[in-house]
Amino acid sequence: MTPQDMQALGERVLAAQPFSRFLGARLDRFVEGEAQLSLALRPEFLQQHGRPHGGILSYLADNALTFAGGSLYGDGLTLEFKINYTKAAKGDTLVARARVESSGRQAAVCRCDLFSVAEDGSETLCAVAQGTIMAPTAATAG
Repeated sequence: MTPQDMQALGERVLAAQPFSRFLGARLDRFVEGEAQLSLALRPEFLQQHGRPHGGILSYLADNALTFAGGSLYGDGLTLEFKINYTKAAKGDTLVARARVESSGRQAAVCRCDLFSVAEDGSETLCAVAQGTIMAPTAATAG
């Protein structure tokens, strides 16, 4: 599959996710074993301290992990993931960059770094996530 075909496929998958459309998530990069999603922050995404809610960061990490792992299997389902918040997110946009670290026939272990991006383009690492993404066929096996 060409890089353009891969990107188009990923954009179709993202467009088929009602929650992602509702949030306004974008798929900036989708190649085999890697994905980058971004989300412009809106006031509705903030918690009481004026920072993005952890649920927004978790959503973005989970989806980026699933796109990265799913790129190997034609689709993917999150088996599990964890997230560590490292610094308060500040800025206008969140960016999640995920990549496959190890993969087998039915599952891939993936890592995602989440950044807050300021107006000047500077990035701050605000969370790190890791997850296991399984091929959809693995969910029906056994």
